[in-house]
This record gives sequence, C-alpha cells and structure tokens, in this order.
Amino acid sequence: MENSRRSFIKKSALGVAGMTIGGMGMNAASYNRIIGANDRLNVAIVGLGRRLGAFTEPIAMKESNVQLMYLCDVMKSQRDNAAKRFGNLINYSPALENDVRNIYADNRVDAIIEATPDHWHAPGTCYAVQSGKHVYVEKPCSHNPREGELLVELQKKYGKVIQMGNQQRSSHESIEIVREIHNGAIGVPYSATAFYTNARGESPVPENAPVPEGLDWDLFQGPAPRQPYKHDTWDYNWHWYGWTWGTAETGNNAVHELDIARWALQVDFPERVEVAAGKFHFPDDGWTMYDTMDATFKFPGNKIIKWDGKSRNGYSTYGSGRGTIIYGSDGSVYVDRGGYKLFDRRGRLVRERQSGGDEGGTALGGGGSQSTMHVVNFFNTIRGQDTLKSPIDEGVKSTHLGHLANIASRIGKGFDVNCQNGQALDRDALGLWSREYEPGWEPKI
Repeated sequence: MENSRRSFIKKSALGVAGMTIGGMGMNAASYNRIIGANDRLNVAIVGLGRRLGAFTEPIAMKESNVQLMYLCDVMKSQRDNAAKRFGNLINYSPALENDVRNIYADNRVDAIIEATPDHWHAPGTCYAVQSGKHVYVEKPCSHNPREGELLVELQKKYGKVIQMGNQQRSSHESIEIVREIHNGAIGVPYSATAFYTNARGESPVPENAPVPEGLDWDLFQGPAPRQPYKHDTWDYNWHWYGWTWGTAETGNNAVHELDIARWALQVDFPERVEVAAGKFHFPDDGWTMYDTMDATFKFPGNKIIKWDGKSRNGYSTYGSGRGTIIYGSDGSVYVDRGGYKLFDRRGRLVRERQSGGDEGGTALGGGGSQSTMHVVNFFNTIRGQDTLKSPIDEGVKSTHLGHLANIASRIGKGFDVNCQNGQALDRDALGLWSREYEPGWEPKI
C-alpha cells in the first residue's frame, strides 16, 4: 500500500495527455483520477531559522492533511527549538535531521520546504526534485541568474510542483487589485515604484572563530567553496558578509515588491538596468555589501520599474516600510501586504481595502496569513485541487530583477539586457552570471 501510494504521489505533477501542472494545463478532475484528493502528503522542512513560523500553521492545520516527517537544520539548537514549537501543535514527533541528503534518499517524502540560506536555494531545489520531491523554495529562488535558468529547465524536465515563497501572490487583496489594474482600473499602467525601508544596525566585523557548538559548518556551506568559519556568519548576518551566501537586500526583500510591480505591469525581462548603490552607514562595520540602492529597470513598451531600497535608514519615504506604487494613465494604486488603496488621476482616494491579516512590515522572519495561504496553495496544487500562485518560472523572473541590480552594483555600471530571455548584453555582467561551487556539489539538470 505504501509503495502504491508513493507511486501515485510521485506522479503528482506529471501531465495527462502530455500536460503538466507546472504548465497549468491539467484540471482538478483529471488529476484526481491519479491521486486521491484526501491523500496525505509527507513533508520535510529544511532550514529552521526565522522563516519557521511561516510553516507551522499550514502544516499543523488538520485540513492540510500533511504529515511532517522531518525537521532538518545544520544547527542542533534550531532543530531542538523547532521540535518544541511543533510539539505544541501536532500529536506526533517528526524526525530531527542534520543532513538533508538523508531526506533526499527517503522515498516516502513527497515535498520539501526549502528555507535555508540563499546559496542553498537553487541547488537544494535541484537535488530535491531529482530525488522525486516537490519543492516550496523561499525567495530568492536562486543565488545568481544561471541558477534561475536551471530551475526553469528543472521544472520542465521533471514536471514537479515548484513554488517560490513570495507569499503576497496569495493575498486576496493583491490578487483583486492586480486583476483590476489589468482590467483598466487606472488606465494604462506605465510605471511602478517598489520600496523597502529598514533601520538595521551595526554588524560585527567577522573574524576567524571556532565553529559554534552544534553547527555542522561543512553542511552549512554545502554548494559553496569551503572556507574557515568566521564569527557570527551562520546566523542572520550571512546576508551581509559577501556574496558567498547571500544576495544582499535586493535578494532578501526587493524580490517581494519587485514581483508585485512586475505582475501589475505585466512585464517579464527588462531592456536595461541602471543602478546607484553604496554602503553609507557604519562604514567600518562587517557589512560588506551596499546598504542603499536605487535601481531602474526599463521594459519594452516604455514601462519602468524603480526600486528604492534603504536597509539602514528608517525614514518612511512612502508612509510605510515596504510596498509598491503603480502609476497609470488614469490613476494610481498603492499596494502592500496589508491591502491596497486606489486613487484617481487627481490623487483622490477612490477605494481602499485592508486585509485584516497578520503579515506585513519589515520585522525579521515570522509568518502569517499570507504565508499560510501560499503554503496551502502549494499543497493543494500537488493534489491537483489548485494551481500555483507563483510557479517557478514567474518566481525566477522576479528574482532575476534582483540579480540584474546586484550585478550592476558590483560592476559599477548599467547595461542592456535581452528582453526575450533576460540575458545580460555586457561582458562584465556575464562574468557574474554564475558562481563557483564546491566540487561535487554543482547543481545539474
């Protein structure tokens, strides 16, 4: 029975008559002939840090019909904390695992939630899909542009369900107002400003240090070339300590707002990217990347997306910490995780709608109603009861904007882009299109 059930689940994103869920071509009725709508999904969470709260509710909900088989992290304290947290929500004990490769090898696991540091996202997704699993991968879905290309190729080859964790795509309010924009609520949309403002403090200067107790430093590095441990790297500050692990604030947060802007304007890849960025706060601290960025993406049809990112200056330019403003020929829209406001051309408020949810702002980690809906959407798409709110090819396009901005900041100049496939038309930019991997850990299709 278990082998039969596993064979059903393993086919859950494969098409009938040559169609796949990933291509959104299969309806629920057809799919339910392959897998029963009430069949339980066996799930593992890989990475138990600040995003853990996004997954507790959707996994613990009885309606999700999910069995949490593994809690996996390279730090023992993270595993123990996650076990305690779930211990208050479920009446069984998932296995605590240090090495994700043991989960790949377990054919009972149907789906993996990839909530690791950025350098693991795409390789971990590749390894999981190739071992027969569906994947919910946190943003940014890739560490560099080539990894994004690999993810699209991966989904097409294996037909698995791959969803990126840009949870605002599941917000009822965001879905509603974007649909209205597409139907002409503000005339012809031509521009969007996406923004994020925070007052992050000083970061310690990383120095060689003993590996913290309970941390598997080798597995933390995973696909990345090996280097000695430096103080305070494994916890959140890996975001700012060079390009080995993180993707700076643009990958960390801009992807969310850029995704809404791109969705509203109905654009894919830009024709050109221009960036002004620098590190302007705490000049002698350990933060090695820019902490402030202004980016402009020019798209076909004379459409523009601007990114205003301030990691360490808390001035609220737009009245809140994060969001997106869309401008049209007949009006404008302000939208964030809390809802939206629709304005006419004169700037008068026409209508507003607030979500009443509990997810928003710029606080670290967490979860909330939108994350719950997004994860449940992932589960239900595996079963054929829904279609993905953020299929990986869409997630890759939004993440790609962040990569283009990061590359422009690193090479110190803007550059043209092939708007058909997102490829940089600049030799220096192409030099940062991929990265070096630890031998034997290269993601391959």
